[in-house]
Amino acid sequence: MALVDAVNVLLKRGDIKRNPVFGAVAAVSVGVYKGVPVLDLDYVEDSDCDTDMNVVMNDGGGFIELQGTAEGHAFRRDELDALLVLAEKGIRELFDAQQAALAQA
Repeated sequence: MALVDAVNVLLKRGDIKRNPVFGAVAAVSVGVYKGVPVLDLDYVEDSDCDTDMNVVMNDGGGFIELQGTAEGHAFRRDELDALLVLAEKGIRELFDAQQAALAQA
């Protein structure tokens, strides 16, 4: 958001000729807490979860970063798949919020 604001100022002033921003990026944390997949872990959940994962995606649906750690037990493929579905849902919500905020600016 801050980058888009800064680029818009530079474009308006004529300091740059074209917009170098070509997409959006968003990140969330997900995890398995007491056997349940959770989006956006808070401190208590994060410090006591079975699995902890950070997911960064671009608005084209591509993954930029996946970082997951088994804190309690080794996580299974079905848990990984559930976490990725949950992360993508949360990231889509962030993209929608970013677009709405930019439209109001």
